[in-house]
Amino acid sequence: MTVAVPEKFLARIRRDEPMSRHTSWHVGGPAEIFFTPESRADLAAFLRALPAEVPLFWLGLGSNLLVRDGGIRGVVISMHGVLDRLERLRETSVLGESGVACARIARQCIKWGLGPAAFFAGIPGTLGGALAMNAGAFGEETWRHVIAVETIDRRGREHQRSATEYRVGYRQVEAPAPEEWFLGATLRFESGPAGGEAAVRELLERRRATQPIGQWSCGSVFTNPPGDHAARLIEASGLKGAAVGGASVSSKHANFIINHGAASANDIESLIRHVQATVERAHGLLLRPEVRIVGEAR
Repeated sequence: MTVAVPEKFLARIRRDEPMSRHTSWHVGGPAEIFFTPESRADLAAFLRALPAEVPLFWLGLGSNLLVRDGGIRGVVISMHGVLDRLERLRETSVLGESGVACARIARQCIKWGLGPAAFFAGIPGTLGGALAMNAGAFGEETWRHVIAVETIDRRGREHQRSATEYRVGYRQVEAPAPEEWFLGATLRFESGPAGGEAAVRELLERRRATQPIGQWSCGSVFTNPPGDHAARLIEASGLKGAAVGGASVSSKHANFIINHGAASANDIESLIRHVQATVERAHGLLLRPEVRIVGEAR
């Protein structure tokens, strides 16, 4: 299927855009259409112009994403650098749009004297992605702070929804309506952060000491099973350093898979399946991927 795009959007369209340019693993085949809106109004107009049967995929920083080597059919909408408004509404509430980097939320809330927000510095993505998966770090989670969200649907219509309309669990968010995507959220914090800038530095230093920061990865590959840690189970299964092609399980943190520069998406996905099968044989438990795997196999 060839996606027809109205002429007025062509300046913001790329065809057959390599997704390896837009994911933290640096792998992934081409997006059929790659669109970056310039505003909410532009995004709404684009959605209204798209045929209803065209698949849509929304992209933030690509930090929790594995795009298969065959790429993504339909349209990828990139929110990187778009919808990045962050403002204080009232004494303890903040409005953030979906394109705001989570690390920026942490820094700004500290300047405003709001907490606990330092944990956002440990989420390597945007607020939109954090909302979609209830991302967390250092024992905190995004949706514990959500009061309300703003969404947009396939027809370009915006909606205001209370947090209570969503079913939220550990790294899971169930929306009340299909095909609505986050534009932003109102977040609630408390006056007086716990430790301020020093707390962020301490958390990030702990992260650098225990995780392979600076290498090509997606962060944690698997969710932690109840009462245990995926990294412990993977390490106990003898999988540190296990490799498929150009990808390997990190020797520093077993819940990270590293692309050493030449891995394909298929290498990484094959290694994910190998880790799951090995842990299940050794411990009788099937690890659930935290990373989102999308696209077509080559």
